[in-house]
Amino acid sequence: MNHPFIPLETVGGLHRGPLCPYIEPYIALVAQQGYNPQGVLAQVRLIAALNLLLVRNGRDARDVDPELTARFLGRRLRGRNSRGGEWATLRRLTALLRQSGVTARRKRTEPCRPNAGVIDAYCEYLRTGRGLALHTVTAYARWTERFLSWRFVQGGVPVRQITGRDLTAFIRHQAGRAGRSGLCHLVAALRALGRFLHYSGRLSRDLSTAIPTVARWSLAEVPMHLPAEKIERVLKRCRRNTANGRRNYAILLLLARLGMRAGEVLRLELEDLDWENGQVAIRSSKNGRAARLPLPADAGAAISEYLRRDRPRSASRRVFLRVNAPHVGLSSSPVISVIVGKALDHAGVVAGRRGAHVFRHSLATTMLGRGASLPEIGQILRHRSPKSTAIYAKVELEALRTIALPWPGGAA
Repeated sequence: MNHPFIPLETVGGLHRGPLCPYIEPYIALVAQQGYNPQGVLAQVRLIAALNLLLVRNGRDARDVDPELTARFLGRRLRGRNSRGGEWATLRRLTALLRQSGVTARRKRTEPCRPNAGVIDAYCEYLRTGRGLALHTVTAYARWTERFLSWRFVQGGVPVRQITGRDLTAFIRHQAGRAGRSGLCHLVAALRALGRFLHYSGRLSRDLSTAIPTVARWSLAEVPMHLPAEKIERVLKRCRRNTANGRRNYAILLLLARLGMRAGEVLRLELEDLDWENGQVAIRSSKNGRAARLPLPADAGAAISEYLRRDRPRSASRRVFLRVNAPHVGLSSSPVISVIVGKALDHAGVVAGRRGAHVFRHSLATTMLGRGASLPEIGQILRHRSPKSTAIYAKVELEALRTIALPWPGGAA
């Protein structure tokens, strides 16, 4: 068993054993994902060690599951911190065996998730009945699972016993821990749960009306933003001498020039770039709708340079990929926040908010200061409601001074 790039003859434990037939398919899989030969060799050595364990214990490939691999890796590390690749290797191997029909997908047993039936039906209701985004469904489900586990400590789901008092008691229980934003999400999740339980016939009445409203005044906050000169400083100081830096520079330009949300950057695909007409289709992370906007020249040039020089070969259609293998799309919105935070630090810019939205708010504020109307800003930011744009009127201090009333007792 030889490979043109991987010296498998140097790996012991591959001459026999239940995992030997799956070494070549595994190598083909990770090679397609962009791993270099040295990285593949290290992964193969780990699989070979697991193969020897199976041989010694008289077990076969059907016994490879998350529990067995966790015990194996725990003994192998012996208290040392994992470098991350070991767990990923064994997860890929387990998935490969499952896809090959060697092992079956194991469902979680009921004791692990006593509320699984209600939670799964609730999530389906949120997705299909309410049309909520996946990340919102996940957040609501997490809060709902906490509530059901708190209410029914002994297990089981006697939902017919849930009362409005139970819902409000759990909100009071979480009030000191969740913060105002988390509390708003909790209230929304439990109200949706009350409607679902009534809608599905599990409760005779709708309990959503029994949940109190979290005090949150409209337009009470002022958007955290940076002056235009600081945004330009961040862009100018961005490292562009590496593949990672050039990718991040293109991302920052999209945030700064178009006010894209982090999720919209993650979802950007090659087909969304219309080079002939100089446009980009932005898929909303909230409702999935796409809006076509002009692609700024500097952002287009940065994306083009990244695509020509640095983007790894991959089957993924996402524009921005991981620099290191596996070469797939960036995983989640916090990755964009990390990119923004590092860029701010490198430029020596202090910001009250360090995520992608600081660029979004700064773009709106700059546009307003240069004479753009609120409807025009709402169109660029792709707001569905004028109320979402109205908040930016609070940061236009010069315009507000012209309508401010004299302060009683102030200077004449």
